Amino acid sequence: MPRTSTPARPFGSVLTAMVTPMTADGAVDLARAVQLAKHLVDHGNDGLVLNGTTGEASTTHAPEKAELVQAVVEAVGDRAWVVAGAGSNDTAHAVRMAEQAAEAGAHGLLVVSPYYSRPSQEGIRRHVEAVADATELPVMLYDVPGRTAVRFAPATIAALARHDRVVAMKDAGGEAYAAAKSIAETGLAWYSGDDSALLTLLAHGAVGIVGVSTHVVGRQVSEIVAAFDAGDHAAALQTFRSITSVIDALNGAGFQTVSAKAALQVLGVLPERSVRLPLVPATDDELAQIRDGLRAAGLLELSVGDRI
Repeated sequence: MPRTSTPARPFGSVLTAMVTPMTADGAVDLARAVQLAKHLVDHGNDGLVLNGTTGEASTTHAPEKAELVQAVVEAVGDRAWVVAGAGSNDTAHAVRMAEQAAEAGAHGLLVVSPYYSRPSQEGIRRHVEAVADATELPVMLYDVPGRTAVRFAPATIAALARHDRVVAMKDAGGEAYAAAKSIAETGLAWYSGDDSALLTLLAHGAVGIVGVSTHVVGRQVSEIVAAFDAGDHAAALQTFRSITSVIDALNGAGFQTVSAKAALQVLGVLPERSVRLPLVPATDDELAQIRDGLRAAGLLELSVGDRI
């Protein structure tokens, strides 16, 4: 179906923070990226986030990022939103990333609060405004204090929401009550940035998710959002409970990129689970745990089978 947008859901409802497929020697595999993007859109996703944390943005380079965006937009851009990460602790660098993403055809930008340098709230605001002013693309903020060490304060979110191009928030902050108040105050489209918090944030006014488990349970997550929209909260909860083992398997250890690539390999979607240092591929023991999580959700046969 064609890509659609509403003010309430400017980037759709179910987006995957897509891994960047790589060959055995660590080169970006554009052909596999296109294959994966098509697979995700065919399996419940109406949006993809490229060059984010799960996409190994910290170790891929500017030409690789632009080529990835261009390839994915050409492959699925008529059916899904393609949002490109423009995150850096260097504002000038983030601005260049935004400009390059726009030139490559991205439909939107994901802008995280600057990490490591721990700027003030004024610094965060001015950083995001500089990135938002660099292109005509709509912007999704990304609050993930567990990785950045700083978060968007409510007043900063409210100030940024007044910018014409800031339209959404990916929330991995873990504070549902604060989210409920910011949603009401700002009118931003709120997306869960934590798979385990999806139902909680939907109940507080969120409109969807930017997920990791959606690499393999996109259809189920799409069903959860649709059921919640329809007021069938019991069905939403039942489906959510059916995928908790996958949520745990792909997020529990905190190495989402590693786990997502391993799960995709187990399921035969990708041939490799290669990552770039400082990440390292899933070990055999970790792979077994991921298999167990997939099996518990009914995504693998109970027999041993499909050894890697």
